[in-house]
Amino acid sequence: MADNTPIETPRDSVSAQAHSDLQQKFDSTRRRLATLVENNRQLRADLDTAARNNRRMVEILNLTREEISTLKDSIADNAQPPFSFGTVLEVHAGREHNPDVELPAVARPSADILYSGRKMRTHISPLLDPAAVTSGSEVLLDEGLSIVAVLGASHTGETGRVKELLDDDRLLVVGRTDDEHVIKRAGELQDKRIRVGDAVLVDYRAGYATQVLDISDVQDVMLEEVPDATFDDIGGLGEQIEQIRDSVELPFLHPELYHEHKLEPPKGILLYGPPGTGKTLIAKAVAQSLAERADGVDHSYFLNIKGPELLNKYVGETERHIRTIFSRAREMASDGYPVVIFFDEMESLFRTRGSGTSSDVETTIVPQLLAEIDGVEALQNVIVIGASNREDMLDPAILRPGRLDVKIRVDRPDAAGAQEIFGIYLTREVPIHPQEIAAHGTTEAAIDHMITESVEALYARNADNAFVEVTYHDGSTEVLYFADFVSGATIANIVDRAKRLAIKDYLDALRTNHQAGKGLKTSHLLQAVREEKFQQLDLPDTAAPQQWLRLAGHRSGQAIALRVIQEGPAA
Repeated sequence: MADNTPIETPRDSVSAQAHSDLQQKFDSTRRRLATLVENNRQLRADLDTAARNNRRMVEILNLTREEISTLKDSIADNAQPPFSFGTVLEVHAGREHNPDVELPAVARPSADILYSGRKMRTHISPLLDPAAVTSGSEVLLDEGLSIVAVLGASHTGETGRVKELLDDDRLLVVGRTDDEHVIKRAGELQDKRIRVGDAVLVDYRAGYATQVLDISDVQDVMLEEVPDATFDDIGGLGEQIEQIRDSVELPFLHPELYHEHKLEPPKGILLYGPPGTGKTLIAKAVAQSLAERADGVDHSYFLNIKGPELLNKYVGETERHIRTIFSRAREMASDGYPVVIFFDEMESLFRTRGSGTSSDVETTIVPQLLAEIDGVEALQNVIVIGASNREDMLDPAILRPGRLDVKIRVDRPDAAGAQEIFGIYLTREVPIHPQEIAAHGTTEAAIDHMITESVEALYARNADNAFVEVTYHDGSTEVLYFADFVSGATIANIVDRAKRLAIKDYLDALRTNHQAGKGLKTSHLLQAVREEKFQQLDLPDTAAPQQWLRLAGHRSGQAIALRVIQEGPAA
């Protein structure tokens, strides 16, 4: 039997062995490659970590370098001597030096300063602009006392009041102890307008005013404004307006004629009469009229003096306020502007001296006013207007010719004047109820009818309008009516009250879904007249009848009793 098993030859055995060796080498090489790949990945990771650490180290080194630099600078700064403060008195620009009398260093840009109470001349650092160093400003000085920084003017210190402007650079200032000092304007104030009475911040050691302060003093008692009232806003005073225009406007508009006739313009005007008749309004209209009618002048000043606030408990303060007011007025008028000084309620300040009706402060206030009106300094383009409800209480020296030499009584309006005043407040711009327009044909006719009805209701001298019964010293009696106490202010209040009634009726109609008509009606005005009369029933002072009648403008005999006739609103 034959054997079929293959017989391995030596050659085949060698091939198998070679294949096995190659396989082992391949596996070994693959394992080494995987190891190398892993090592490469790890090296890359380590490289990235090293790069991040390197950047962090660079940042830390840079930060450390900056801290070291800051520390060096701080140590260097701490080793430097401190800067000193000084106040500049005067600045000297660079110039050619005179070798015979000075060294070249003296001609360099320099400044006179006040340092530790000493006056010295020091150099300005060449790194600074010499123009930035101004008189009155604070500066920093280095160890050699050279100016190395400009701080500007100090904003703290003592205050003073400007008493007089000596020239463009110097001021006469009164301190808190009434000491007078001649000081200079700091550089910041060279082009700033300073007026008599202004409060300034002063460095008395250096002798400079560094700032104008907005401190209330005279400003509390003096309102400086351009009034917007005109003579067209005043009704029922045609005669008085003509008088005041003749007294005020003519001298200002035609000064050459007054000079030719050797006629002095009036220095002051007194407007007197009962309250609410338009005295203040006339004074405002004067200032506005002067500005409108004067050639080349488009502005005027109206100094409204709040009289009672002018009084001061300290001796001499009220007189100083009056001096300041007139100094301010002269300053304004020197620029060619008309100035009206208006003293309202004049009797509160300038009562008759020695009357014993007050603390007798008027014994010095009145002479101060008289000295300002007709003193040495002329009041060119300045008009003094006083208003008073009690002209009998004013000192007679004020009222004599040459002072308040024009006296105009502003009396209560009559029926014609009242109709004119009503016409100022009731115009086409005021809504008129459609029923009134339909009843009278046109808006103008409706307004005329409403005014006529209101004037008749207000001025009728019948039992419904009887107001008070006056008993005089001789036993006689007299009945005064509401018409005797009507003023322009009363009429203005009646019109305002009627407008409020019209608005209320219109809103009530809207709420009740009725057909609403907007505007004034005659009934509104008549109701307003009745309400106004009713409110005046509490005004009469039955305890002092003569004084009340005098204040109300009623001139008659000596009243000893007063009885209010009406008991309530008219039916």
